Amino acid sequence: MSDSSFIPERQLVFSPALAQTIGLEEAVLLQHLSELFQHRHAEHRQGYLWLNIEREWLLDTLPFWTSVDLHRISKSLADKGLILMDSPPLHDADSLVFAINETTDSARSASRNSATPARRGAISGRRSGAGLIGETWTPSEDLLQLMALNHGISRAFALEQLEDFVYYWLERGEISHAWENKFRQHVLTRWRHAQQAQGERFTQTQNSLSDDWYPSADALEILQRSEVSRAFIDDAVPEFVLFWRERNPKEKALNSKFIQHIRRQWARYTSSLTHDTEPQRIPDNWQPTEDVFDILRMSHIDANFSRELLPAFMMYWKDSNQLHKSWNTKFLQHVKYHWAKRNELETHGGQQGSNTTGRTRDRSLADDLNDRSWAQ
Repeated sequence: MSDSSFIPERQLVFSPALAQTIGLEEAVLLQHLSELFQHRHAEHRQGYLWLNIEREWLLDTLPFWTSVDLHRISKSLADKGLILMDSPPLHDADSLVFAINETTDSARSASRNSATPARRGAISGRRSGAGLIGETWTPSEDLLQLMALNHGISRAFALEQLEDFVYYWLERGEISHAWENKFRQHVLTRWRHAQQAQGERFTQTQNSLSDDWYPSADALEILQRSEVSRAFIDDAVPEFVLFWRERNPKEKALNSKFIQHIRRQWARYTSSLTHDTEPQRIPDNWQPTEDVFDILRMSHIDANFSRELLPAFMMYWKDSNQLHKSWNTKFLQHVKYHWAKRNELETHGGQQGSNTTGRTRDRSLADDLNDRSWAQ
């Protein structure tokens, strides 16, 4: 015999309109909690009715959720202003202490008695069955708050749509029992159209390739963080504007494209300075790059030996006034030549007759002045 009871478990019921407004999970939990007030004793405190519900009982009656899910959804309800909570997160606490964010019956009765006749008529009209919309119909404050929470729609914007909504449905003469849901759909449609129009205006402003177009402050900051010269950026703007105006004047994301353009141009520019292939005279303040000393170190050539040769190297090429593409290469040849000469002298033990290949102190001044083989 089956262990299951022949009495079916209680079904969960929720309002589709409410689910559409606040979310499916929120609607299921909210209506599940609200029904508990009919069967459990509530504590009257601070104008609200509070219930203390065990976490395990909630997990048994809502087996498709974990305690983490229950905390997440109940927190969402609290953030939307639908319930009040007076307990730690459900994944830590043993129970949920909550109240529906509505005053008790006596407080609601006083509120209804103080309402204006038009407002009372609107309330009663909403709570009655299907019917025509009234000229004084207005949305509830709860609906206005939910639209603000869920969609960021301001109360002022929603009420601006009210007059058109009422007159539209008065002229159609249709009957409905869900005017609030219809109003919500009406406002959402208007809101999306307004947002789309605002976005298009913003895009047109940002992407307008006028003569005075200039990259945004954010784009300039990104480029300057990459150590791109501001003068280089300013000089590149007219060329960039002309390029895109001739191809696609409505091109999107111009600032991003400008950043990419400048980075490419700057890389080529700095590379051309470092690896200039145009022959030139040796500059007055020329120094070999670190790459030169790295290569010499890999050849086991002493760095101090290399630096001792630099003054004579500079003097010779400044006096000769010759042009070369790479002074780094020339200096490498110069150092390697003299290093080989020194090693050759040490290998032969400083023998006489090797003056042309020895160190400076082992050669005559005439040998040094006449030896230009390293400069070839």
